[in-house]
Amino acid sequence: TLRQRKGADFGKLKVLIVGDVKHSRVARSDIHALRALGAGEIRICGPTTLLPEDDTLRGCRVTRDFNAALDGVDAVIMLRLQRERMDEGLVPSLEQYFRDYGLTPERVALAKPDAIVMHPGPMNRGVEIAHSVADGPASVILDQVSNGVAVRMAVLRAVLAA
Repeated sequence: TLRQRKGADFGKLKVLIVGDVKHSRVARSDIHALRALGAGEIRICGPTTLLPEDDTLRGCRVTRDFNAALDGVDAVIMLRLQRERMDEGLVPSLEQYFRDYGLTPERVALAKPDAIVMHPGPMNRGVEIAHSVADGPASVILDQVSNGVAVRMAVLRAVLAA
């Protein structure tokens, strides 16, 4: 989806991943792929309680300031906040999480004018992403979901053919 929307030169891309990186296989896969593709800059943003303590984020620019992290990015990848994390006390409340890390139209405006918004799904609308952003002009979420199915099919075919 990034290649389709932003072209083949990943060296110029600034990509921001936001949310529960600690528990997200998607985030770890995205970070690995972005590194392998030579992304210009990988930014990570989220509460300290939702960031990994290992070397997963090596080479990434890590911040808790969502507004600052959005400055000049080409793509924003939002991650699902798993509601079971609420029981673990990793975030104070869903409302506070949305206030600090929810992607709103005002926050999208802080990124580049042609920035795209991604989310692997399923989404918690009003928790990590506003309805108007998920369904807005910058959203490529449906393309991402569709492409993800095709990529998984290709990987399974390659593995089974080996």
